[in-house]
Amino acid sequence: MSAVDLAIIGAGPAGMAAAVTAADLGMRVSVLDEQPEPGGQIYRGIESLSKARPHHLEIVGADYARGVDVVKAFRSAAIDYRPGTQVWSVDGEHVFYRSSDAAGSIIAKQIIIATGAMERPFPLPGWTLPGVLSCGAAQTAFKAAGLVPDGDVVLAGSGPLLLLIAAQLVRAGVRPRMILETSFNVGAALSHLPRFLTAPGYFAKGLRLLRELKRSGVQIHKRVSAVKINGDDRVRAIQYECNGVVREERADVVLLHHGIVPNGNLAWASRINHEWDERQRCFRPVLDAWGRSSLNGLMVAGDSGGIVGAVASEHAGGIAALAAGAACGHITADEQERRAAPLRKDYAKHLAARPFLDALYKPALRWIAPPDVETIVCRCEEITAGAIRKVASEHDCPGPNQLKAFMRCGMGPCQGRMCGLTVVELLAESRGVSPADIGYYRIRSPIKPVTVGELAALEL
Repeated sequence: MSAVDLAIIGAGPAGMAAAVTAADLGMRVSVLDEQPEPGGQIYRGIESLSKARPHHLEIVGADYARGVDVVKAFRSAAIDYRPGTQVWSVDGEHVFYRSSDAAGSIIAKQIIIATGAMERPFPLPGWTLPGVLSCGAAQTAFKAAGLVPDGDVVLAGSGPLLLLIAAQLVRAGVRPRMILETSFNVGAALSHLPRFLTAPGYFAKGLRLLRELKRSGVQIHKRVSAVKINGDDRVRAIQYECNGVVREERADVVLLHHGIVPNGNLAWASRINHEWDERQRCFRPVLDAWGRSSLNGLMVAGDSGGIVGAVASEHAGGIAALAAGAACGHITADEQERRAAPLRKDYAKHLAARPFLDALYKPALRWIAPPDVETIVCRCEEITAGAIRKVASEHDCPGPNQLKAFMRCGMGPCQGRMCGLTVVELLAESRGVSPADIGYYRIRSPIKPVTVGELAALEL
């Protein structure tokens, strides 16, 4: 068992920035990440891609290419970096993990959870058919292996990533048949526009994507009110309603996306306090300005603490590392404040974009609490929206943990990652209360698979 000043879980933008900052303070730092290379989802495979397929950097764009310098700084710092390592529990100062070698643990004076974000569940009729993927999965396939979908591709959902994926496909030689935008709340977002315009580069980036898609001939249908994916052994067509007219179009591949939410199972399992974020329609850890949680010595940085974006996540990681450094006595409180000042300034600039984006793409209830009774919500246990509503109404079920007494939602291999927020929204709708009153699953360790043999071999 090793002991360090700071253990960081995740090597995305926040985790890498925190590690570089902490190493610069002279701290003993361990970074545990389940991916084979640093970068997280946003910079996934950046080292391999930039070496083996440098021409693909132009396809994924400048935001991704920025990761080359971020990863170089991380690699050059004095850090105990452990790729291919899954953290399955955090208990006090102990970080428990498993790798290809064995299971083990690290004792850390300070711990930063930087597990990033995941895509919001987007259940609709037919979303379990072969040929239906999330936009994130399609992006991962390209970044990791240069793979692009074949045939007629349709993208459905909302959020900036939807437009970015479509543009990346066009650059890769695959022109999507169309984009079906399900949430586009211009009226609600307008009051946040002045502040959004102060965020560095966001408005111009959005305009460039829209112009690129228009030049390429990609159709964008806004305010789509219903979507259904049809097929047999795989997806064959997509049906949608727009401006009161129901249409059906051929589709070989459907890519779904409805925004991102914190990847929070480790934070939940660590028993830190969470709160409902109505603006981003998800739960997030309760954190102070330094990323410190309700548990002493445990911090959360980047998108795992609330969606802020890649660059803002880097600043958040640096700020959290300074707090860890001060807690370990590597810098004074005055030095902590001095070093944090420029990071906070840049962090605030990027955070200025969030209110506009959150309002513009806030999902309507029909997308997060599917009205179709046959729509599968829990993919692991094949439980439908209708079945959940029935239990909620007939048994006055107060929350997702009590729901487990009636059905197995959240008890499958994904541990609620794919159904958790949808179950919360359905129960809240059925009971006529806020999701804040419903709460979330009580996530328990281990959050990743670990064998009995590995547990028995642990040195405590």
